[in-house]
Amino acid sequence: MSTEDKPQSVPPELLAGWLRTRSYARGLPAPVADHGGLRVDTGLPEELQRYVFASAGEGLRQLGEDIVTPLVFLKLCGTEQELRALLPPRWQLQDLRYLMTGEGFNASDALLPPDYTLQLSAEATTTHARIVTDAGELAASGHAAELDGYFIYDRIVTEADHRRRGLGACLMRALRSTRQSSTSKQVLVATAAGQALYATLGWQICSPYVTAHIP
Repeated sequence: MSTEDKPQSVPPELLAGWLRTRSYARGLPAPVADHGGLRVDTGLPEELQRYVFASAGEGLRQLGEDIVTPLVFLKLCGTEQELRALLPPRWQLQDLRYLMTGEGFNASDALLPPDYTLQLSAEATTTHARIVTDAGELAASGHAAELDGYFIYDRIVTEADHRRRGLGACLMRALRSTRQSSTSKQVLVATAAGQALYATLGWQICSPYVTAHIP
C-alpha cells in the first residue's frame, strides 16, 4: 500500500481493543480517552506517554502544538502526509507501520525446519514463544495475548541470521494455537517487511500506522 493511498477508516473499537490488549500484555496501564484518541501512560525510560488515534482530528493537532518535550509519541491510523500536515516541524516521523487483521490467517503448512526447537510458555492470558537452534541460539520470538474478544500478536522478531526459513510463519502458527476463543479478533501492527510476510499468510492491511516524536 502506498502512503499516498487514502487509508480505510479504522473502527475506533478495533483500535481500542488492540491497544487495551497490548497494554495488558506488556504490563502497562490501560488506555484512557484523551483529545479524541487514546492515551497510555507508559512511564518507560524510552517513552513517557503515547497517544493513539483512529483518525486525524483537531485533538491530535492540538496535542502536536502543546507538547514540546521528547518521549511522548503521537500515533495515527492514517498516512504520513496526514500526520505531517497536523504537526509543527519539531515533530519527526518514524518508519511507517501497518495495522492488520487476521480473519484469513492461514499457516497450516508452516513446518519447523530441522535443528530448531519451539518453546512456548504462558503467563495469565499472555503467551511467549521462542524458536531456538540446537545450539541454544535464539532464532525467533514473539508474544500473543487475548482479552475481551481480541487476540493480538506482539513483538514478532526473526533474527537476521535465521530469516527466509519459515520461522516467522511457524511462530505465528504456534501463537495462534493458544487462542481460547475462535471469535476473538486477531490484530497486529507490522513493519513494512513484516506486513509482506503476514500478507502471504492471509492477513489484511486495515490502515497505515504512522508515529511522530520529538527527538
